[in-house]
Amino acid sequence: MSVKPVLISGIQPTGRLHLGNYLGALKNFVELQNSGKYQCYFFIADLHALTENPAAEDLRKNIYSLAADFLAVGLDPKKSIIFQQSQIKFLQDLKWILSTLTPVSELLRMTAFKEKVLQALKPSEREKITKEKFDEIVEQTNFGLIEYPVLMAADILMYDGQLVPVGNDQLQHLEFARTLVRKFNRKFGQTFIEPKALMTSTPRLMSLDDPSKKMSKSRPTGCLFIDDESKTIEEKIKSAVTDSGSEVRYDEKEKPGISNLLVIMSGLSGQPITAIEKEFAGANYGKFKQSLANLVSDHFAIFRKKKAALLQKPAGIKKIIDAGSKKAAKVAAKKIIEIKEKLGLQKI
Repeated sequence: MSVKPVLISGIQPTGRLHLGNYLGALKNFVELQNSGKYQCYFFIADLHALTENPAAEDLRKNIYSLAADFLAVGLDPKKSIIFQQSQIKFLQDLKWILSTLTPVSELLRMTAFKEKVLQALKPSEREKITKEKFDEIVEQTNFGLIEYPVLMAADILMYDGQLVPVGNDQLQHLEFARTLVRKFNRKFGQTFIEPKALMTSTPRLMSLDDPSKKMSKSRPTGCLFIDDESKTIEEKIKSAVTDSGSEVRYDEKEKPGISNLLVIMSGLSGQPITAIEKEFAGANYGKFKQSLANLVSDHFAIFRKKKAALLQKPAGIKKIIDAGSKKAAKVAAKKIIEIKEKLGLQKI
């Protein structure tokens, strides 16, 4: 019997998940799991979440909430290994080992790191920033943001991950992990597999109250959270910014508001935008918005019930995640022995 390729991905527990998180990650996770083609590992990336310096109580709450999201949306512990990143003790060993092969300059060049560093600045300030000012900001930046790609590489290589579902924004980090594999294997012998990107179609969802800005939890009024109640969903969509005219037509430049709503409807219904345009030809914005509100609400109705029921029994969530973490830890323990033997770190 052929061994299925290992597929691995994680999500940070940094707050409620919105529609962009669902269409860009969770929906794909469930489809990949149910395809039966892969040995799937899906984890709660709680160590990565520490870079945002959350309060301990908030992080605990978010970990449980994300675990409930995983299970309610359809991730199945019988089909996938679902675990908590921080419970894999040998992960830090591998991160340290990989860091010794990593030039600091390479981490500082990472696009995602630069964006995080500049996030607090206004767009006009970013355009005018000097190298000296950038270096000054970097000096005050927490080191977790800099070493994020090293931890991400360890997350993948610890389980011999072969496929990683990613969007374009994570390709640079994945290529960095591939570089580390080549470095390690050349120096110490064949140990790791070069992970490959499994490109996922991630629709770019914009804020409902300002289609010039990306949908984000930092703008809750313009953000559709997947656990929003039906009434809230309807209110947000009905108040969503639209454009002049009344034609339901995709035109990102001239009609950014309605175009964003069309992307949402297409992502959830599976229909191409052209088919939706035909369906609502001659209809006004009000009718289209009501139809979209119904679609979003109905799509997540079962999810909302399941999540609420799961959160009523946190011990049940803990049991599932603990069991998954033990399975992942067993794989990690076996891998770290192989790695340390290659390095000359075996126990004397």
